[in-house]
Amino acid sequence: MSKHHEPFGPESTQQQVTLRGPAELADSLPYLLGFHPTNSVVMVALHGNRGRFGGRLRVGIPESSHEWQPVAEQLAEGLISGSERRQARPDGVIIFLCQDPKPGETSADVMERLRPFAQQLRKACGSLDVPVPEALCISDGRFWSYCCPDARCCPPEGSPLTLPGTSVMAAAAAYAGIQVRGSLEEMEARLAPWQPPRTVSQERALDDAAAVLVPRILAGADRDEVAAETLNAARRMVRRIERTPQAAGWQKSDAVDDDLMTDDEAAVILLGLQDRTTRDRAAEWMEGPAAGSVLRLWRALSRRCVGSYAEYAAAPLTLAGWVAWSTGDEPGARVALARALSLDPQYTFARLLHQACNEGLDPEVLRHCLRKERSSRVAPRKQSGERTVKAPKSPGTRRDAPTGTARPGTSASEGRTGRRNGKRDTRSGR
Repeated sequence: MSKHHEPFGPESTQQQVTLRGPAELADSLPYLLGFHPTNSVVMVALHGNRGRFGGRLRVGIPESSHEWQPVAEQLAEGLISGSERRQARPDGVIIFLCQDPKPGETSADVMERLRPFAQQLRKACGSLDVPVPEALCISDGRFWSYCCPDARCCPPEGSPLTLPGTSVMAAAAAYAGIQVRGSLEEMEARLAPWQPPRTVSQERALDDAAAVLVPRILAGADRDEVAAETLNAARRMVRRIERTPQAAGWQKSDAVDDDLMTDDEAAVILLGLQDRTTRDRAAEWMEGPAAGSVLRLWRALSRRCVGSYAEYAAAPLTLAGWVAWSTGDEPGARVALARALSLDPQYTFARLLHQACNEGLDPEVLRHCLRKERSSRVAPRKQSGERTVKAPKSPGTRRDAPTGTARPGTSASEGRTGRRNGKRDTRSGR
């Protein structure tokens, strides 16, 4: 099998790590993504004769085998076209299929069940003249190769994965300061909505807030006032979170954040964030010492979108993904943005951020745009002597957020209101 190389560290000091054979490829996957993927198909582009790793793409494995062929075609097209926009057309693609056994299955059963999907992915890449030198199935601590015929390195019963922390990839990642953030399931759990019985009071608070805020938003005259109230409430929550240290372990830390705000406080912010302009102003809280607290707030709010308000989480999830990406946590950003899109596939801001993050673009481009928009909005007020409300010292860059022509996330549905599940829908814009 050909060798593949993965760069680690800043571009000026990147070192090449050489991976030899399916075993080292299988071990490298968590370090390529930043987490252990579960129930996922992962595709990695290869460039040059030495197989340098390029763009990578991850989605959940479709439940129905009838979806495998169209999904395979979309993934192949997406990875190859995205690689062309970013750097160059790939010279090859590596495929990983990761899924643990279902009840009554063995890991070998999983490998055989997913074999047709692996073949469809290989054909989809081949139809675009990009070969697949290796396709691996990883299940319950073992791996199989769909491409390697040598039973000495890829026996029919599969091979055990390398012990954590003992491989060349693990050593290189530790040297470069790269951490694996646990499993995909754990990362998604931080963003998942509350479950009964605690959902009852939160949904009731959302109903009450909607009854008050929706008429004010639809009236137009009070829209700016509602936006100011929403942002001020969010600022208070950020200050409160800043004063509360994170507990050890993500589960305890999230539980602490959940207890820091009441159902009514969360409802007011969530309803207000459904307005595109308000959400875009909150998007400027993207950097600086308070960025971690801002991220904790958006995650906590996404967990409060319960019951019939599940789709309302698209706004805080997108903001969480944006802050994560802006502060260098690409794996966390991809997970949050993917969840936002699973709730609302047409949420434009999430789609644009997800695409930009996957293509390896620099978030500073958008950060610069947000700062410029805010400056252009605030400057005329200062010249006219109009009083401006100062942003708190904590969030992001200590400014409000932008509106105007460069506002992230626009769509044809901008300004839409309606009814959903018997409730008013205040989501104006995407």
